[in-house]
Amino acid sequence: MIGSVGLFAVLRAGLLAGALALGGWVAPSSCDGPPPERGAAQEVASADTATLMATVRALAADSMEGRRAGTAGAARARRYLVDRLRRLGLKPLGSGYEHPFALGDTGKQGINLLGVISGSRLPEQYLVLSAHYDHLGTVGGVVYNGADDNASGVAGVLALAEALQRAPPVHSVIVALLDGEEEGLLGAKAFLAAPPVPRAALRLDLNLDMVSHSEKGELFAAGTFYSPALRPVLDSLSRRAPVRLRLGHDRPDGGAGRDWTDESDQGPFHAAGIPFIYFGVEDHKDYHRPSDDPETITVAFFGGAVGTILAAVRALDTALR
Repeated sequence: MIGSVGLFAVLRAGLLAGALALGGWVAPSSCDGPPPERGAAQEVASADTATLMATVRALAADSMEGRRAGTAGAARARRYLVDRLRRLGLKPLGSGYEHPFALGDTGKQGINLLGVISGSRLPEQYLVLSAHYDHLGTVGGVVYNGADDNASGVAGVLALAEALQRAPPVHSVIVALLDGEEEGLLGAKAFLAAPPVPRAALRLDLNLDMVSHSEKGELFAAGTFYSPALRPVLDSLSRRAPVRLRLGHDRPDGGAGRDWTDESDQGPFHAAGIPFIYFGVEDHKDYHRPSDDPETITVAFFGGAVGTILAAVRALDTALR
């Protein structure tokens, strides 16, 4: 984020609170979403905390040197992630997974990693499932490993992609592991400057940034202030989620805490007029510090948060028309 034991069972996909009569959103019919034997609870349980934490430990290892964009450590992380995308069977978006862009005027390149999961009913319309894989690198000889920020979001996206591969979503899903977030949201800006599909086909960005560390057990979903039709879907989920799902941090007037709209990769999507939901936790004692290591993650919360996000992805995918 830029700026100043096992998984719990969760809602089966497609549960909404009543009919949604706001533009483009409808209550799901009984035939929408994955079949009962492949509901969200079963899928998320298969992406257990051991797998999530193994991904975090790989990305937040000292050998990755903090994954700062344009460095050798970032290249090592990228090789690991490309291998994971291949093993998941995700189709590359375009000619390959790697999509380079300029890191400002540094003369270096950042590289976004993009794969796609084909939708079952609306394959020409896309949800974007995004998380940045870069972090702060090495500062004064000290490695900033960025376990929560944002190895956790990347681990979550990979777990969600695996679930969506098993039971395909209604819409196609672009899995976007973005670079250069800590340099000023550069990967997200590059994605939208030259989108890999028509911009009008991008229906919603679901961004994960810092989803593994909360002693309070609170996961925030920001974005419904700008897209109020999404709120009933998340309100319904919040009553049953295994973590405390709170809506907020998206009001420009500060009415619900600091506005996070432009503090992670959802910002450029919002600027482009594309609705977003940003999942993340509030800043904690290890945020942007060398102590943001795998050992500081609240593991049970991490599993519950990813389970909650999968249920949200399923419900939003089903509701969006």
